[in-house]
Amino acid sequence: MAYIGLDQTRRTTIMDIKIVKDKVAGGQAAFAIIQQGIATGAKVLGLATGSTPITLYQEMIKSDLDFRQLTSVNLDEYVGLPYDNPQSYHQFMQDNLFSKKPFKHSYVPEGMAADIDQAAKDYDKIIEANPIDIQILGIGRNGHIGFNEPGTPFDELTHEVRLTESTIEANKRFFADEKDVPRKAISMGIGSIMKSKQIILMAYGSDKADAIQATIEGPVTTHVPASVLQNHANATIIIDEAAASKLTNK
Repeated sequence: MAYIGLDQTRRTTIMDIKIVKDKVAGGQAAFAIIQQGIATGAKVLGLATGSTPITLYQEMIKSDLDFRQLTSVNLDEYVGLPYDNPQSYHQFMQDNLFSKKPFKHSYVPEGMAADIDQAAKDYDKIIEANPIDIQILGIGRNGHIGFNEPGTPFDELTHEVRLTESTIEANKRFFADEKDVPRKAISMGIGSIMKSKQIILMAYGSDKADAIQATIEGPVTTHVPASVLQNHANATIIIDEAAASKLTNK
């Protein structure tokens, strides 16, 4: 379903909005886009972590597609969390995708680097050398994409992020104790994300409804980082009915 907001002066492109039954159907819809992309020459996939893309990765795993000639570039990683920690994004990707469907090259930001600023610059070079064909995104309750919190400039490249309290609150369910939740991350920037040829953002559940409404129908503003997708030439938003519940123009 194609969709354009009420105030067309706020956006430069039509966003493709797909409202699906549930996260399983959402994973299937996202996989269909990736499958088509690979069939037409996509070589680099930008990947995300968290609960949202898991059904997509399950579809990728059970498919007969071979990813060993493709490259993956991940969005982000916690700073200071060892790579073998069950909650690190290195380990998440290994457990949920790479151990079953390996890629030729798989890149994840170096959250354990001694010099995070240099690690960020090095990651930008990786992205430059491997332009992303299809980027997968989730969205935070505050509208963040990757770990780009509200207020992040739209031209920001890979950088160290101090996580907001709302993000820490949302992530603490993955840790035994709140004090174990990392307070910093290294994240691909919004400018880096927007260089991707195609973007798929997925969101499920009523707790994402406000962020989705602001992303699709609100103004393009750094207060809602995901709203920048209104200005992307090829962005698809896959949401369930609960996440779509506050949209006024379906």
